[in-house]
Amino acid sequence: SYGVKQEDVILYGQSVGSGPTLDLAVRLPKLRAVVLHSPILSGLRVMYPVKRTYWFDIYKNIDKIPLVNCPILIIHGTSDEVVDCSHGKQLWELCKEKYEPLWIKGGNHCDLEQYPEYIRHLKKFISTVEKSPSQRQASRRSTDQFEQPRRSTDFFEVSRKSTDRREKPRQSVDRHEKPKNQSNSNNADKLEKLKISFEQLERSRRSMDCIEKSRKSIDHQLERARKSVDRLDRVRTG
Repeated sequence: SYGVKQEDVILYGQSVGSGPTLDLAVRLPKLRAVVLHSPILSGLRVMYPVKRTYWFDIYKNIDKIPLVNCPILIIHGTSDEVVDCSHGKQLWELCKEKYEPLWIKGGNHCDLEQYPEYIRHLKKFISTVEKSPSQRQASRRSTDQFEQPRRSTDFFEVSRKSTDRREKPRQSVDRHEKPKNQSNSNNADKLEKLKISFEQLERSRRSMDCIEKSRKSIDHQLERARKSVDRLDRVRTG
């Protein structure tokens, strides 16, 4: 424990590191907070769009994050080419104690720290979690009271616009189809890269096998030559 209380600890996990981070967070019920930077739903879900969790999967964040009791901040880039932003968004939906997430427009997997909003949002989160849980709840209630009327007005405004323009819902569906196709394309690219990697490993293994066979053949020939020399020496000395 290093003499540090759980209440004074904020865990930070990035990418694959989000797995051990959430695993530890589940074991620490009094933890102050958790920050997940470009997190994954699970190891298998990075490569395949599976709908369930298999026993051989690793870093099953999708199953563990609902068990974490402290506030969780999720940061993800919208242009992440390694772990799709949908991983972060789905994890945020599963949080028990949600905090305003940060979706960095144009951010990739390893460059989010270069965006000014990254450090600004992180500081805001730390300032918030430094308050006691009762203070955080009071602050959240007061914010919700101001937000509700505005959201209600927005709802009626959206309904009116939808009634005026009948084509908008269909266009919305079309827009949703594009990311799906793009996601399928990204998955195909990842599978192709994985296949190429396996083929390269197999070629390397075969190459090593050939080298090993050649080495054994040379050793065998040298051994035979040594025995022939030994026989000649015995004939000469006899």
